[in-house]
Amino acid sequence: MNLKSALLPLAALFAYTAIAQKQAEPAMCRIEIYADQPGATISKDIYGHFAEHLGHCIYEGIWVGKDSKIPNTDGIRNDVVKALRDMKIPNLRWPGGCFADTYHWKDGIGPAAERPSIINTFWGGVTEDNSFGTHEFMGLIDMLGCDPYITGNLGSGTVQEMAQWIEYLTSDNKSPMTDLRKKNGRDKPWKVKYFAVGNENWGCGGNMTPEYYTNELRRYSTYLNNYSENRLQRIACGPNSDDYKWTETLMKDDGARWAMQGLALHFYTVPDGWDKKGSATSFTEKNWLRSFSTTSRMDELVTKHSAIMDRYDPEKRIFLAVDEWGAWYDVEPGTNPGFLYQQNSLRDAMLAAINLNIFNKHCDRVKMANLAQTVNVLQSVILTDKEKMVLTPTYYVFKMMAVHQNAKLLPSNIKCEQYKIDSDSIPSVSYSVSQSADGKIHLSVANLYASRDQKISCNINGLKFKKVSGEILSSARITDCNTFEKPDVVVPKGFTDFKINGNFVELQMPAKSFVELVIE
Repeated sequence: MNLKSALLPLAALFAYTAIAQKQAEPAMCRIEIYADQPGATISKDIYGHFAEHLGHCIYEGIWVGKDSKIPNTDGIRNDVVKALRDMKIPNLRWPGGCFADTYHWKDGIGPAAERPSIINTFWGGVTEDNSFGTHEFMGLIDMLGCDPYITGNLGSGTVQEMAQWIEYLTSDNKSPMTDLRKKNGRDKPWKVKYFAVGNENWGCGGNMTPEYYTNELRRYSTYLNNYSENRLQRIACGPNSDDYKWTETLMKDDGARWAMQGLALHFYTVPDGWDKKGSATSFTEKNWLRSFSTTSRMDELVTKHSAIMDRYDPEKRIFLAVDEWGAWYDVEPGTNPGFLYQQNSLRDAMLAAINLNIFNKHCDRVKMANLAQTVNVLQSVILTDKEKMVLTPTYYVFKMMAVHQNAKLLPSNIKCEQYKIDSDSIPSVSYSVSQSADGKIHLSVANLYASRDQKISCNINGLKFKKVSGEILSSARITDCNTFEKPDVVVPKGFTDFKINGNFVELQMPAKSFVELVIE
């Protein structure tokens, strides 16, 4: 053996040792925050949710019926309502999704025993008995104290049907629709702030071209009237992920711009591809990073669609509504494939934080977003099993980040390391910073490294502060989740691993952790 070949194993050992030492050392990150330069308001509606007639989201998840032994108010689960109120849910989208494209609202009003049953052709082919309809949904909205976001059926419905639904919901005038509403037990009209003029009309909503949908949007919107004191925000069907032609076609049309106040964007995080989406609970660090790399495309999509909107709407009169987003994995083994039931791990909490941080960053254009979905479907914030309920890691991120609702985004910049595995590379830190009306600064920061701590130094320019407090969400393993047997595996805890040094707050953040700081 020659000297060169003898030294090769030793060189490899030194290289491995150097990498291991680097992994063991905390990464360094610096965030500059300019507290004296408040920017746009972060709309509370960015923290919205989505409840479709899909699997056990509505039935068993939200609605159990008035005769259920599960504690309920008028058929709606009390525990779910309380959890969503505690999370400060600002709006709820219903009845779909693709289900909305076959939903005829008059099937869901009147005495429950007289409502016709239909087949839910999109989701599992199960029978839908329409026991949860307009009155039940608006009752849920009242209990939650949030805004309704209703999706109209442009795919298989008619202009008259959609127009009459608006009249039934919001008119205080004497008419057949208001008489029908009163007959069904509701004397006063409801307030409906958001109404979608169709859903995914490029796909399950009719497989339309953007040119065809643009004309339909103009036609339908003509008859969606403002009654009494109600003022609708009409949200047009927007693009599927990177379909920039769809956005361009709608935005360049003068009539379409008149017809809408919002434009919807849909994008799901499917890290391993649609053919085999991967497990929600069994994955490696490579899958962990791939998920974050995939979901980070949201920033590119929002940026490019916003740029198109800016050309035709420089005043930003029309907002972007990312009203379907979230992680989509393989369903849990043994469950109905059409019900889209999946578990929710620490990975999903971090993924939610990344997306909410992106929406906050773009709050001058993004005014609404809706996680898919609220209960028992996809990246849900709540799971139920008969009388049992568990809050997911994603729930806690939404609850912790609710402090940004209606706060002012603060300008900032960051220098941090890149997190790399093979071809995937993203910034190792994701964050948001805002100032609420009471003057408090709220910093949400995620250390995305799976096994490396971070030292994060935050320089607060333009504010003298005296007090800092915080919470942390983390767990022992990246795959950890909350179950009905062990509901408190991934829950927030007090965070004190920071120090104040002049204008700086210096954090010692563990790997795979999310921290919410209050600086005052």
